[in-house]
Amino acid sequence: MDGRGCSQVSPLGAAIIEDAAIVGNPRRQSAIVHPRVLFGSQKPCVFERSAHSLTHCLNSMKWWKLMTAPDLQAAADALAIGISVIDRATAHAASLPDVDEHQSLLYDLAHSASAIEISRSLLDYGAKGESEGKIACAFIADALAELHSKLFGREDAWGVEEGEIDPARQFIHQFRAPEFVAELATVNAPLHLDDDFTMVADTFRRFAEDKVAPRAEHIHRQDTDIPEDIIEGLAELGCFGLSVPEEYGGFATGSESDYMGMVIATEELSRASLGAGGSLITRPEILTRALERGGTEEQKKEWFPKIATGETMVAVAVTEPDYGSDVANLKVSATAVDNGWVINGVKTWCTFAGRANVLMLLARTDPDRSKTHRGLSLFIVPKPQAEGHSFEFSQDDGGTMEGRAIPTLGYRGMHSFEIAFDNWFVPAENLIGGDEGLGKGFYMQMAGFENGRLQTAARAVGVMQAAYEEALTYATDRVVFGHPVADYQLTKTKLGRMAAIIQGSRQYSYSVAQMMAKGEGSLEASMVKAYVCKAAEWVTREALQIHGGFGFAEEYTVSRLFVDARVLSIFEGADETLCLKLIARRLLAEAQ
Repeated sequence: MDGRGCSQVSPLGAAIIEDAAIVGNPRRQSAIVHPRVLFGSQKPCVFERSAHSLTHCLNSMKWWKLMTAPDLQAAADALAIGISVIDRATAHAASLPDVDEHQSLLYDLAHSASAIEISRSLLDYGAKGESEGKIACAFIADALAELHSKLFGREDAWGVEEGEIDPARQFIHQFRAPEFVAELATVNAPLHLDDDFTMVADTFRRFAEDKVAPRAEHIHRQDTDIPEDIIEGLAELGCFGLSVPEEYGGFATGSESDYMGMVIATEELSRASLGAGGSLITRPEILTRALERGGTEEQKKEWFPKIATGETMVAVAVTEPDYGSDVANLKVSATAVDNGWVINGVKTWCTFAGRANVLMLLARTDPDRSKTHRGLSLFIVPKPQAEGHSFEFSQDDGGTMEGRAIPTLGYRGMHSFEIAFDNWFVPAENLIGGDEGLGKGFYMQMAGFENGRLQTAARAVGVMQAAYEEALTYATDRVVFGHPVADYQLTKTKLGRMAAIIQGSRQYSYSVAQMMAKGEGSLEASMVKAYVCKAAEWVTREALQIHGGFGFAEEYTVSRLFVDARVLSIFEGADETLCLKLIARRLLAEAQ
């Protein structure tokens, strides 16, 4: 026992703590001046996966001692148990003869692995101070308890023994205790951003509070267009050029700060409004990454400067009425004609397609559908700008494009359109990648969507933070049975769990941003999207519940946050598809 009464860390726990400490302070990049001053370098720790086999370590260590005092060593030991369960369950799933017959297992495994991965990354954050440590322990205990709930009674399906989580029971008991979680209700844990990124957060927070938040409710309730001054203001702040390289008029320096700036800006804008704030960055980001992946030099010179300044606003046209996440089977066709291509078919869920003046459109250029995703190509499709909930355009040669907005529960303002194309002409130079891009559209699109998933996680963090703040304010002001609602243990426990989930989600989004800056983190981007978006549903639901009947009234902000949160697990890869086709497949591949 050390001076704090902490049990000695186990070998595997020590390895996990050591992994969390494998961080470098990347060589600092010089800060940039307006709006570049907002996007300097960042130096938070980056979590690296250990190279050794966790299962081997577990088998070689002494049996677990129950922990009796709060400590990150206890957290590491308890977490190692969860890691071992995930490790063995993954190996078991990989050995199954027909894994597609076990989708429920794979889905739960993907979500549990995501929560455990976030937990592992939080050990480094937890070592930075007392409040950070409490947040980390609460999050880890919650993740282990959720893993146990999925595991209980289904051990055979998971390929593990009964009672696998039992050695962590004491840790879970301590850090899920209502008395402990309630202490976190008003904890303002530091973000540990350097000065450059504190400036980014402050700048976008002020803009969001001054320009976006006052109009968010009107936009939502009336389903109006996003005011142009919001778009113009964001363009002036440089947010549409966050991923555009400097040499093309953007603010991306090729450093980790590019991704961090995007994550921080997105969260702050989403805190004010998901539809009229944070999501405005997403579509330019997706097209930029796709062009980076496969665009020609001429295309980069043509489109990057226009995207960076906001001159060109982007919508993404991938989903079709019969094919959503099943992208490989898309039917919308692009047929070669003189000097270009003609597009035919119907796309749906094209968010912001009315206001946008280009669509990033994925279409089938090879009519042989047996080629699936290898027959798809990506186009930049210019279109006139439109207002409202419908549009109809025609070309001189007879091509038409018709769009209608789909009424939705939330996520209003940007409007999600269904668009019908009838011989709509696209110039040859707008095939991304030119002749070399034929049949490679799927891969370019995925490069954009990987970044979109990280950004969606940041959007979810912003929505959760807003819901937590609304719930805390209401609970403090509302008196029930002679006491403020915030005085009751159940309320404080809910708020404390919210605080731990939000901060854990935020810190992991920072870690994934830094991984992606190194060309890594594609699996982790899917993990953070899956976990955080699902968590946002719980956080906003409980925030609404704390409001009681008033939470069900549209006049309260929390009702908007609740319905907005529901879309997060659907777009940028539906939760089920993301878990089964991306996260689970990657985990199984790594286990073989």
